[in-house]
Amino acid sequence: MAVSKKLLPLAAMEKVLKNSGAERVSDKAKAALKEVVEEISEEIAQNAVRLASHAGRKTVKARDIKLAAKS
Repeated sequence: MAVSKKLLPLAAMEKVLKNSGAERVSDKAKAALKEVVEEISEEIAQNAVRLASHAGRKTVKARDIKLAAKS
């Protein structure tokens, strides 16, 4: 497994999984969820930046994130 960026804590991944009904969560499961969530987040962020830029703004707004997440 590649060295992960320290964007999201593993504890947050465990909390998400437990809130979804998991009784126990392995370290590998936390790391896998973290990796997937970070990849998806990065794609959404890049699309949101493009949307803001296309609208002639330097500021990324909540509506850019929401729209980027839908596409």
